[in-house]
Amino acid sequence: MKKITALMSPVAAATILLAGAAAPANAAPYWNKKERCSAVDPDGRQIPTRIGNAEFGWNHFTGRHNIRKCDLLNIPIGGKVDKKDGANLQYEGVASNRQYGRVTLIVKARYARKTDDKRYDAGKGNTIGVITAYCKGMQKCPNWVNQ
Repeated sequence: MKKITALMSPVAAATILLAGAAAPANAAPYWNKKERCSAVDPDGRQIPTRIGNAEFGWNHFTGRHNIRKCDLLNIPIGGKVDKKDGANLQYEGVASNRQYGRVTLIVKARYARKTDDKRYDAGKGNTIGVITAYCKGMQKCPNWVNQ
């Protein structure tokens, strides 16, 4: 009997390691809900920018689109909503520099507790906020916009 018990422990441990911990099929990916900055649009909507993850929020657009200042988000959000599709909002604004010219800033936000695909939830009484921000017509904003 002792030999069977001794053999079962390593087999059970190996099975658990190989199978991995079972997670719920609908588990949402990790994202940081902490607000990095916030702005209010002319209609009184509080639009937070959450730290997020690689898919959306501050961690998404700072690296991928080179927008690294909260003030850049305030430019478009300070104006009217340019496109609205349910709870999805799009704001446009212009950043300019005498030496380098102008770029159009686009900020896309979700003014609802959950994302469209229901994978992310900001929690009761909160909104998802800024999904992404970028310079229109380019993958990365020029460095001068962050000065």
